[in-house]
Amino acid sequence: MTPYLAFRLILGDDIALGPGKVQLLEAIRDTGSIAAAGRAMGMSYKRAWHLVDTMNRCFANPLVEASKGGAHGGGASLTPLGREIIVLYHGLETRARKATEADLAALIRHLAKGASVKR
Repeated sequence: MTPYLAFRLILGDDIALGPGKVQLLEAIRDTGSIAAAGRAMGMSYKRAWHLVDTMNRCFANPLVEASKGGAHGGGASLTPLGREIIVLYHGLETRARKATEADLAALIRHLAKGASVKR
């Protein structure tokens, strides 16, 4: 496994945004459902909903809007802010990785051979 940097936005005791939450936002965008997005990521609906709730509380406006079930079932969609946050996060990742390339390469040279690197 190749080591890499991952970025998280911390707000108080909460992780407002990180790679897993962005992946969840993308899965909600693609499936139209928090439950389906959670399943696609191998997590329970409860866990997926908790992550969405944390993101929605951390930002000035919600990133995900959910509609309750009924005769036609429920669903979820990203708000315009939710879509913007995905783009901003990926842009930050790209620029930060380029800016830290040399330092990361130097750090990697000092890792133990065969070490198990956790994500």
